[in-house]
Amino acid sequence: MIAASPYTWQADVDTTLVVPALLLVYLFLAARFGVSRRQAARAAGSLALLSVAFWSPIHHLGLHYLLSAHLLQNVILAEWAPFLAVAALSAPMALTASRHRLWRLLTHPFVALPLWLGGYYVWHIPLIYDAALHHQSILIHLEHAWYFGSGILFWWAVVQDEPHRLRSVHRAAYAFAAFVFAAPVGLLLALLPKPIYGYYVAARPRVWGLSPLSDQEIAGVTMAAEQATMLFAVFAVWFRRFLADEGAI
Repeated sequence: MIAASPYTWQADVDTTLVVPALLLVYLFLAARFGVSRRQAARAAGSLALLSVAFWSPIHHLGLHYLLSAHLLQNVILAEWAPFLAVAALSAPMALTASRHRLWRLLTHPFVALPLWLGGYYVWHIPLIYDAALHHQSILIHLEHAWYFGSGILFWWAVVQDEPHRLRSVHRAAYAFAAFVFAAPVGLLLALLPKPIYGYYVAARPRVWGLSPLSDQEIAGVTMAAEQATMLFAVFAVWFRRFLADEGAI
């Protein structure tokens, strides 16, 4: 049942079970392998972002009223939170995970990037997107899990040395490729002349007086801008390190 106010703060399975479970797992790993204060702060930041994504009005607005709120939630799940989660792992943690053949395969750039990009493209197909919103007890959780899980895989080779030990130039190229190939999703949503998600066309009331098309345009622009800022910043950091390694700066 939809709550009376679009700005409802609500806790669901993602916040009441998943986020505390992730916290307990991290505390166990931290006790076993050790972490720095900076890494612990990154873990706290990742969990805070997940809590905001699932507990704040962003969650309720995105699931019932605004495409723009849902895409903001998706960017948090697919990019921001997993980036901090991977950066929160110490070298011994990463080394232990990398001893498993399946993990080495899944985090390889030629596997992780298609999985991450594929999630963005497939879940935004109108038929699938609307189906997930109409079946929020199952499909929407699968969508969110895919974003966060594929985000972990995607960021692994960028942030962690093990197991692939990419050079700075390769990490920069990897981030730039993600930036280039992910951009069309947001740009397409911003440029389409008609709204493509029937779920949001039928949503009532119209929050902030936005028409479905205006909401879709805002969603596309903000999604493209958020991705561009994040991915280009990471590219710039690694490209600068590459230049430093080559003695160019």
